[in-house]
Amino acid sequence: MPTSSTRRRPAAPAPTTVLLVRHGSTPTTGKLLPGRAPGLHLSELGQAQAERVASAIGELKSPPVAIYASPLERARETAAPIARTLGLRVRTDKDLVELDVGAWTGISLKRAASRREWSTVQRWPGGFRFPDGESFSEMSTRTTDAVLRIVAAHPGSTVVAVSHADPIRAIVARFTGVPMDLFQRITVSTCSISALAFHRDGPRLLCLNVSADGLVRQ
Repeated sequence: MPTSSTRRRPAAPAPTTVLLVRHGSTPTTGKLLPGRAPGLHLSELGQAQAERVASAIGELKSPPVAIYASPLERARETAAPIARTLGLRVRTDKDLVELDVGAWTGISLKRAASRREWSTVQRWPGGFRFPDGESFSEMSTRTTDAVLRIVAAHPGSTVVAVSHADPIRAIVARFTGVPMDLFQRITVSTCSISALAFHRDGPRLLCLNVSADGLVRQ
C-alpha cells in the first residue's frame, strides 16, 4: 500500500480571475468630478475603446463566464459590447458604483484641486469623507465585498467587472496590501484592464492598467 508520503496531494482548485475594466471615456473625463450624476454617456472615443476591449477579452483562452457592471450608464455601455461578444448578459451590481462625492458632484477638477481639502484627498484619503457623500474607506469596503461575492459565485472561472477609477484603485489596493493612503498612486486609465486571480491561499495581481492591445499580447 502507498504510504502517506507517496500519496499524491489533491490538486489545488483553479483560481477565479476577475478582470476589472474601467469604463470608457466620456465628455467629462479629465475635466469634472461626475460622481454618480445620471445621464453621463460614453463619448465616441469611449465607445471605440469599449469595442476594442470587448474584442480583446473575446480572444482570451479562458473566456469570462459572467459580466458585472456598475449601474451608471457609462459602465453599462462599456459592458454591453463585451457581453455581446461573449453572448452573455450584463449583471448590474450596485456596489461597483462610483465613489459618492456628494456635494462635490459635477465640479471641475480645477476647482476641486483649489480646495484646501484636496491635499487630504490626495495624501490621506483614508481620513476624508466627501460632504454629503461617502468616505474612501466606505467605498473600499463595499467594492471589495462585491468582488468577494463575485468570486464566490464563480469558482475557478474568469469574470469581468466594469467599474470606475477610484473603486478599481481601491479593489487593487485592498487585495495587494497597499495602504489606502497610498492608493492614489495607482493609475487606472479609461477602458484599461486590471486582473486579480483569487487562489485558495489568497489573491494575486496578474496585470494593472493594461490596454486592450496589451491584453492581447500577454
